[in-house]
Amino acid sequence: MTPKRANLTEEFERLLDEHLDSAERARALLAPAAALAEAAISVLRAGGKLLLCGNGGSAADSQHIATELTVRFERDRQALPAISLTTDSSALTAAGNDLGFDQIFARQVAALGRKGDLLIGLTTSGNSSNVIAALKSARSQGIATACLTGREGGAIAKGGLADHCLIVPSDNTARIQELHIFIGHLLCAAIDAAFVGKD
Repeated sequence: MTPKRANLTEEFERLLDEHLDSAERARALLAPAAALAEAAISVLRAGGKLLLCGNGGSAADSQHIATELTVRFERDRQALPAISLTTDSSALTAAGNDLGFDQIFARQVAALGRKGDLLIGLTTSGNSSNVIAALKSARSQGIATACLTGREGGAIAKGGLADHCLIVPSDNTARIQELHIFIGHLLCAAIDAAFVGKD
């Protein structure tokens, strides 16, 4: 049975209010986001690259952010090196089959990452074992690390596995993901401003 339109409107209003409340509480993340943006800009200016990873919706977000950098966000500027580790189906399935699902990102970090790069992991719980393994692999190679997470930050925050750990103040996965992509857009806007006219 299809809900009445008025009931849907009320539900959407509730969800919008929930989103706005989460966004307002995330205002505290603006300074940490600025620090992460500055770190990313420094990496790119020095000739390094950004690596991103996550699962499910966070995989889509990592691809989204990487594409904004390699192609274009809002302003014309040079192409910038950013790789989402979620896109190579052969690498993902080979690593998953041969090494275990926990290693699907870490193996790519070992192969593609270099000192001077920055790895950004996205996980709404902070407990995704393959993102944790990727951050540990990055650390072992001298690669800077960052994480966008939610709830209480999970094992990543507790273990101090990220140089920059932005914890969205929400327990709702959808609200966390909505703010992750907003933070991603903040990073892209800052990077745009730093590289426009630098060709």
